[in-house]
Parts: sequence; structure tokens; C-alpha cells
Amino acid sequence: MHAACFQRQAAMLPGMSDSMQTDTIRTKVPARLDRLPWSRWHWLVIIGLGTVWVLDGLEVTIVSAVAGRITEPGSGLEFSASQIGLAGAIYIAGAVTGALFFGYLTDRYGRKKLFLITLALYLGAPTLTAFATDAWWFYLFRFLTGAGIGGEYAAINSAIDELMPARLRGRIALFINGSYWVGTGFGAGLAMVLLDTNIFPTDVGWRLAFGLGAVLGLAILLVRRHVPESPRWLYIHGRAREAEELVSRIEKDIEHETGRPLGEPGPAITIHQRRAIGFVEIASTVARLYPKRAFLCFSLFMGQAFLYNAVFFTYVLVLTTFYSVPSSAAPLYLIPFAFGNFLGPLLLGPLFDTLGRRRMIAGTYIVSGVLLAVTGYLFTNGVLTAVTQTAAWMVIFFFASAGASAAYLTASEIFPMEIRALAIAFFFAIGTAAGGISGPLVFGNLIETARAADVFLGYLIGAALMSAAGLVEILIGVDAEGKSLEDIARPLTAAEGDIQ
Repeated sequence: MHAACFQRQAAMLPGMSDSMQTDTIRTKVPARLDRLPWSRWHWLVIIGLGTVWVLDGLEVTIVSAVAGRITEPGSGLEFSASQIGLAGAIYIAGAVTGALFFGYLTDRYGRKKLFLITLALYLGAPTLTAFATDAWWFYLFRFLTGAGIGGEYAAINSAIDELMPARLRGRIALFINGSYWVGTGFGAGLAMVLLDTNIFPTDVGWRLAFGLGAVLGLAILLVRRHVPESPRWLYIHGRAREAEELVSRIEKDIEHETGRPLGEPGPAITIHQRRAIGFVEIASTVARLYPKRAFLCFSLFMGQAFLYNAVFFTYVLVLTTFYSVPSSAAPLYLIPFAFGNFLGPLLLGPLFDTLGRRRMIAGTYIVSGVLLAVTGYLFTNGVLTAVTQTAAWMVIFFFASAGASAAYLTASEIFPMEIRALAIAFFFAIGTAAGGISGPLVFGNLIETARAADVFLGYLIGAALMSAAGLVEILIGVDAEGKSLEDIARPLTAAEGDIQ
């Protein structure tokens, strides 16, 4: 067992006021976390934090699945296809806003406080959506639901990457983000029952679908209370002793579980502790030190955001409009689609830690882009049926899902610890604002024309964005596999020369 010890002394950084005076510490917390063997404690983190993506998938699928029902007479809303697209865009706008707002708070006040707050917001907003009788009510609580999910992206991805061992970080991040599609499959199956008018009236089933997600979220909240704060965040924000004691407890539990002592950790890091970092310093850091990494993240997020939000939010409308699939049966087609999306990160995830980030991210983006263009051509020429269209989506998104999950991993890995959550939020926000808000709006209006050639144009845009992002990854991607987060991006508070 390695004793929890650290050295500290008073420090004053250039340009820092007396009120911001901090200590300088030397700690092995990052190295101790990275060398831990897999344990029950890691599973607790995954269950407490990662399972929220199951809820996200459930919630988004319900909206996609009930889209056809909400457009029908007697639903209580009777939206048009363009209004469905607008609702999707509003949800994404909420996610963008929530990501930026909660992302900043996550870096300032801690991962744990914010991943509890954002989940609580998520629990309330979908429940209130179920009571919508007017468009404005539906739009308002779709916005708030998106805000909760956007905040989750920043708080959860930063916390998970800071708690997982470096050698496994890629596959774990992809698996957790890919679990979104478990919720998607469950939501599609649930929608089949709730949209059956033989069981529930037209204006009741879709409302129950929104409320059930909150019930599952409450169970996750109970587990999440036991997930600790990130030790990496603690030692930077003036709570070094708490970080050391937390890691010591984790080490003790793992040694008891495995029955053998842990190996020696790697080198220590010297940190000038700070309790807050302003927006100006964050912006200057990204612009001055990491312009290529910023462009890389923007490209990855914009490509996957347009593709996913354009296709997924209007998936049921394509089936009902072009293949005459009944709205009550359309969710059935989402189950195999979700299965393909989950298998991608699950089966390809380990390769991101072995073959490397650059090869796998570029490959998954480019392959999915090419396959999307080919599928769009077949769709336009009337070659596909509802079944073969779904099979094609399964193959495309097997690759696209792994790539999209890796976008969040990339933003979390390649920027300094002090701005990690905000970096995730920022690139999620600008990428999603560019691709995610426009996608549902564009596709909603293209589908409303009922002309396959118009929809094909949207597919070509998505294919071009995905392929271009893959090429950017080839040129300026970061080889982060197996490396400590502190080696990939030197902390802003690290002593000069301490981390290369």
C-alpha cells in the first residue's frame, strides 16, 4: 500500500491577486489512478455515471418514435413534419446552452455537484413534457430536457476519463457513450406498446413514454450519490489532502478485492493550485496553445452532430412518408438500428486503445460517410425497402457510432485538466449548433416535400461532413492511446518543465 503523501508550499503565480493565492503541491494522484487494476469500484463509476446515456437514448428515441403519432389528429398536439423538426432543433439548442452553462460550472465547482444537478434537471423536464397541450409547452420542456443532457455530456465525460486507467480509457469511453443505444432499443420497444391504440388512447400513450424515463432516472440518481468527486479536480482546486485520502481508500479496497499489493505508481506532478480559471484564460489557452486541436474537435463534432440529429430525429418520418410504415409499427425498425449503433463502440472500442485513435477515428468517419452516400443513392432510385433501408443504417452507424463516441473522448483527452469539462461543452456546443440544429430543420423540410431526391441531398451533406472530419483526423489527430491525461495535455497549473 502506498502512503498518501504530498508536499505543499505557498505559491503566487504571475498576475494572480492576493485573493487568489494558492499552494504548490507535488502529488502522484494521476499515476496512482492510471495504474489501478480493473475492480468493482470502476464498475460503480460506470453504473453511476455511464448509465445516464441509456436514459438519453431512451428519451431521444421516444421523441423520434412518437413523432408520427404527434402529427395525427386526436394526439393533443397535431404537429406538422416541420414542427417535429423544429422540436428536435429546440432540444439541441437546449443541449448546447446546457453544455456551455453547466460545463463551466463543472470545471469551477466540481464534477460531482454538477452531475447530480444535471440529472435532477433531466428528471423533471421530460415529466413535464408529458403534460404538453400546446406547442410552446412542448418546446419549452424539450429545451430544458436538452439543457440537462448537455450538462451531463460535460460533467460525465470529464469525470469518467479522469477516473479510468489510461490503458483502458478509450474502450471504456466508447462503451459508455455507446450505451446510449441500449436505451434507444429499449425506448423503441417501449414505444411499440405505448403507441398501440388498442392499449392506450392516441393522446395518452406518448405522454406515458415521457414520464417513464424519469422513473429510471431516479434509480440512477440513487446510485450516483455514491460516486466520488474526481481526485484530479480536487488536488487542483485546493483540496489535495481530500484527493490523497480518497485515492488511498480506493487503493485499499482494490488491494482487499484482489488479495495482492499494487505496483509502484509513475512519477509525481507539481501543481500550483487554483480555485477558478476565467473565460479569458480558457479562450487564450485554446487559441494560443491548441489551435489545431480545436479545429480537430470542431470537425469531429460538427460531422457527427449533423449526421445523427438529421437522420435520427426524422427516422420515423422517413419510414412513414416513403415506405408507408404505420406510425405504430415504425419504432420496431429502430431496434435493429440501435443494435448496430451499440455493437460499433462495443466491438471496435478496444481497437482505439491498440491500433490507436488516429487510425480508428479517421477510418470510422470516412467509411460511414462513404456508405451513407451509397445508401442515399439507392434510396433515391427506389432500390430499398423499409427492411433493407434499416439494414443499411445498421451497417453505416456501426462505424459512425464508434466515431461519434470517439469525438467526446477526443475533446476530453486533448485539453488541460482545468478546462476539460468546458472544452467538451464548447466543442459539443459549436459543433452541435452548426450541425445538430440545422440537421433536423433541413431534413424535416426536405421530408415534408415527399421527394426522395430532396432527402438524398441531405444525405450527401452528412456524408461530406463525416468524410471531411475523417481527413482532418488523419492530418492533425492526436495519438492519445495508453497515455496519461497529464502527458497528453500539460495542466495549466503544472510547474514549468514538470510535464512534457
